[in-house]
Amino acid sequence: MAEPQKPASPQQKKEAEAVNIIRMSGRDINGSLDIANAIRQIKGIGTNLATALASVIEAKLSIEKHTAIGSISEDKLAQVESVIKDPAKYGIPHYMLNRRKDPETGADLHLVGTDLTVKTRQDIDSDIKIGAWRGYRHQFGQKVRGQRTRSVGRTGEIVGVTKKKILETQKEAKAPAGAPGAQGGKPAGGAGPAAAPAGAAAAAKASAPKAAAKPEEGK
Repeated sequence: MAEPQKPASPQQKKEAEAVNIIRMSGRDINGSLDIANAIRQIKGIGTNLATALASVIEAKLSIEKHTAIGSISEDKLAQVESVIKDPAKYGIPHYMLNRRKDPETGADLHLVGTDLTVKTRQDIDSDIKIGAWRGYRHQFGQKVRGQRTRSVGRTGEIVGVTKKKILETQKEAKAPAGAPGAQGGKPAGGAGPAAAPAGAAAAAKASAPKAAAKPEEGK
């Protein structure tokens, strides 16, 4: 006989009613994720900041950390998004923000989503426009923060450095064993390189016409 099913708890009902996908800060997020893991999917929020924001949301908005993000009402989601966009207002320390002392306003800000992408592009364009060294490096696709470029970060068709000596060694290794240029090989006939000029001189001497003999004097 089948056992009677237990009634679902309020938490299970909320999870069953959770929305599969929600839209937050320009990002589609899985509704089954809890608060910390859900907001960590947003561009500009790392693991440490997500954990801190989850604690703030639990304390300020009375939403438990382990609540599925898809089971939260629209009003609560709007409040969560306001915490994400202005964490300093809710007690997050300034050293956890990604844009401290903004050049335009001087305030400590935290940018997420498309706002972070647009502002980063604007900063790079500004560095290029004023002729800063960092802008020059950005313009030519080089490393910006002092990294080495001899072995990593190389651009262009030639990625490695090949020395002339290495090329010569490879060429000698590929040459046939009996070829004159091969290492350790000798030309045909068994004569070395020094024997060639001597043989040529002997052949020239043999082919030269002999001079007429002079008559002996006194005969």
